[in-house]
Amino acid sequence: MNQRALIAAAAASLLSTMLMATPAVAQEKEKCYGIAKAGQNDCANLAGTHSCAGQSKLSDDAGEWKYVAKGTCAGMKGMTVDQAKMKGKAMMDKPMMDKKS
Repeated sequence: MNQRALIAAAAASLLSTMLMATPAVAQEKEKCYGIAKAGQNDCANLAGTHSCAGQSKLSDDAGEWKYVAKGTCAGMKGMTVDQAKMKGKAMMDKPMMDKKS
């Protein structure tokens, strides 16, 4: 095999290997509550009022979540599921203000 054919075969082999490269390893993620903007949540909320992505009505609702890179949620001022549940419970336990007519 002459040198030119050998180089062409090596280049073709390298190109086909690059085209069939395996996808990048998936980054570890975690659910981060209270950071999703309206209509940009990733799935069901804690209250169970919807079960699909993109259905949140309020931005930064404690019951809505998005997947974020593991370890970054606190830096975004987000909450874990337990923190979000506690915040939701505290809000439910809070007495309603009386309306005066």
